[in-house]
Amino acid sequence: MVVLKDKILEFHPDTLYVARKDVNLDKEERIEEALDILEDWVKKQEHFVKKDFSRDYLERTLITAKGLVERAKVRIDKLCTFKTLMPDLYPSTVPKTDFEGLGKYLYHAHLPTLTKDHYRVYLLNIHSDDFSSSIVNTYYKYLVVISEYLKIHDYNCGFILTLDFRNINLLNLVAKCTPMELRQIVTLMTEGYSMRIKQIHIITPSKMVDALLALFRQVLSSKLAKRMILHKNLDTLYEYVPKNILPAEYDGTERSLKKLNEEYLSELSSDEFVKYFEEMYKANTDESCRQSDKFNEQYVGMPGSFRALSVD
Repeated sequence: MVVLKDKILEFHPDTLYVARKDVNLDKEERIEEALDILEDWVKKQEHFVKKDFSRDYLERTLITAKGLVERAKVRIDKLCTFKTLMPDLYPSTVPKTDFEGLGKYLYHAHLPTLTKDHYRVYLLNIHSDDFSSSIVNTYYKYLVVISEYLKIHDYNCGFILTLDFRNINLLNLVAKCTPMELRQIVTLMTEGYSMRIKQIHIITPSKMVDALLALFRQVLSSKLAKRMILHKNLDTLYEYVPKNILPAEYDGTERSLKKLNEEYLSELSSDEFVKYFEEMYKANTDESCRQSDKFNEQYVGMPGSFRALSVD
């Protein structure tokens, strides 16, 4: 059995097997055949600027596409295209100083320990109201960088998002988050990076929570909107996310969220990862090489107001 290892992320002994079996990829020959098809397909896409994705990268894409080769092709195409369509959300490198500054307003991390069902828990804690729309945009960019890291380091069967808003004014948050940008980052995470979201937990005792839910319902699919679960305190959260995987601030046994936040930033700003991210930044599309009918068929009408392209 292959033992998965990472500097931050942890796995159960059978995570790789379960993640593959969950999408009918538990047979080695099936995986190899599918990856051969994907590699050959990528090389034939004239509008792809980068044509040499690693097999590890392709396998994780295949798993998040539920083992379906045709769906994996669409996901690869969308992610490359989104890098062209949404340049404002893509830093060309990893701006460590900018991301360090986020600590004044929030801490967040994908928690090291998986749930027993092999779900990865993402935890966001906003602890200051004194932020601007530009800080929100920087946070979105950081999510992009982290997503590129997870794309080559993580295996899971889905994500549980936990959003802790107990320490802020929800109306201030809603005012700083424009529906257009929020819709774009949600689309990028779900349709580009193929994040399979199982639950969305929102922690707040605020009576203004309806304004926040209204914002989220504008940008989430009806399926995802139904997966939102409200908590006034941590007591009910523990019914879904066990204490043993939560950080110390949440009465858990994991190292603090602040510490995890710092560890991720250190790893994401390492020379090795920065080099990789800068390479993947270039994995976009040259739309002059794509048939315009194919672009219109796949991307016109996508959620969000995307930047218009001139396609020959």
